Amino acid sequence: MDLSGKVAIITGGVRDIGRCISLAMADAGANLVINYYDAEENAEENALETARMAQAKGVKVVTVAGDLMKQEDVDNVVQTALDTFDGQIDILVNVAGGIVGRKKIEEQDENWYNLLMDLNMKTVWSMTRAVRPHLKEGASIVNFASQAGRDGAGAGASLYGASKAAVMGFSRAMAKELGPHGIRCNAICPGMIATKFHDDHTPDQARVNVANATALRREGNAEEVADLVVYLASGKSSFISGNNIDINGGLAFS
Repeated sequence: MDLSGKVAIITGGVRDIGRCISLAMADAGANLVINYYDAEENAEENALETARMAQAKGVKVVTVAGDLMKQEDVDNVVQTALDTFDGQIDILVNVAGGIVGRKKIEEQDENWYNLLMDLNMKTVWSMTRAVRPHLKEGASIVNFASQAGRDGAGAGASLYGASKAAVMGFSRAMAKELGPHGIRCNAICPGMIATKFHDDHTPDQARVNVANATALRREGNAEEVADLVVYLASGKSSFISGNNIDINGGLAFS
């Protein structure tokens, strides 16, 4: 797949799945604007290392710190892309998001609701809204939903699942709205992918159980997810839009 000459914005693009996507995009020839959240542990170090690895593949890379729950940071990411690449934006990959923690309904409050919905849905909406005026025919948006958006998520992750279901619905709506302009929008729904996300938030035995329940009897890896993202960003998927694509090893079927 060839993305030579394209400009891609990748949110949450400096570790785990995000880093793999950044590197896979660079492998395909895309120039990159990589956003990261500077309050995360080792964020700047991860950003510098990701940029170095991507630049070694011969593409231009700029990293931009920012909390995408804040409009001024969203605007800064987009303006950096426009300034760096002469107004060109071809691809938006919305990776930023997370589960944060697990709370049952009786443990949740309004602040918890706002945090999960803003982190997983508002960031996607804000970035899409900000880049829309600059996207031309042939552009592609790839959003990160989750299997949790289909099945309601695991214990204590109801708002994570609900926010990812919102991403799925929003992606379909954007496919309809932007399609007449030649712009595609899809979402992917990862299952159990071996990342720090599950290291931090999923019990070991639960991971074993889920892996054994997949048709392939294993967890996925970040590189496999990145390959799917590059495909959806490329012209090879030019007639695919409005889909929420499962990547879960055959654990669940849509």
